[in-house]
Amino acid sequence: MKQQNFLRGARVYLSGPMDFVASRADEKKLGWRNRVGDFLRSMESIVFDPWFKPAVRGLEEYGLEDVNTIDAREKWTFEPGQAGDEIRAAIAKQFWETLHIDLRMVDTSDFTIAYCPTNIYSVGTAHEIILSRQQWKPVLFVSPPVTFPTLGKLREHLRDDAEGLALLDKLATEVPIKPNPRAIPSLWYMPLIGGGNFFDGFGFKNYIERFGWPHIPMDDQEERHPPKNPLLPYLEKLARELPKRWDDKLKRYIANDDWLLWEIDSADPKNSTVQNVHGGREGR
Repeated sequence: MKQQNFLRGARVYLSGPMDFVASRADEKKLGWRNRVGDFLRSMESIVFDPWFKPAVRGLEEYGLEDVNTIDAREKWTFEPGQAGDEIRAAIAKQFWETLHIDLRMVDTSDFTIAYCPTNIYSVGTAHEIILSRQQWKPVLFVSPPVTFPTLGKLREHLRDDAEGLALLDKLATEVPIKPNPRAIPSLWYMPLIGGGNFFDGFGFKNYIERFGWPHIPMDDQEERHPPKNPLLPYLEKLARELPKRWDDKLKRYIANDDWLLWEIDSADPKNSTVQNVHGGREGR
C-alpha cells in the first residue's frame, strides 16, 4: 500500500516581510521562500509564493510584484486637499492588484507558513496571518532569534572612542535596535496562532546537500543559533501524520480540526467534487 502523504496537493501560502528587508533583490532570489518552496514541492504540495504569483486567467500579469514595486512609495505625500488625494489614490490603485491577489492566495490555501522576525516591520504579513486564522486555517509561525553580532563588534571597535560609543548608543535607541535572542514572538500572536505552531527557525542545515541550495546569510544565523524547534522536520512529519493540539482544559492532546486537507485527486473523475477529508470525515 502506498504511504499516505498529507501534503500531496496541499496548497501552502508563504507569508513574510518583503518591503523592509535588507535587499528585495536578494530576498526574491535567495530568500527563505525559495528553499521552503523547493521542500514543499518535493512533498507534492502546491506553493503560493508572492514573489512568483500564479497567472490569472484573462488578466495578464495581474498583481505581479518585483523588486521595484515599492518605488511608487516615493511619490507619497501628506499634502491635504485634491492634489494630495490624487497622488494617494493613484498609489493605492497601483498596489491594489498586489494586495488583492496575495489575499486571494491566502483564501485558496490550506495553510500558511509565516516568517516573522521581530526586527522587520511588515503590515501585509500580519494581515495575511489574521485572514488565515479568521478562516480557521493553520499558520506555521517562524520567529527566529534576532541578534546583532556586528553591533557588538562595532562597540568593541569604538571602545576607546567615547563620542563614537555615545553616538552608537543613541542610534540603537533611535532605530531602535532590540535583540531577541530567545526568538520570543509578540504576545498577541500566541493566542492567535495557537501554542503548537511556533518555530524558532527552518532547520535548513540537514537539507542543503539534498536540494543543492547555495549558502545564504540565514545559514550563518542558524549556525549561531541552532533551532530548537525547526520547521522543515515538522513538515516532513506532517506529510505522514496530522498534528494534534494541546487542550489546556482537558490537559491532553486532541484532534486538531484546523487541519482540513481536501482529498481531491484531479486524476480521478469521481473526485471532481469533495468525497472525503483526511481524518475520516465524509461528505457529498
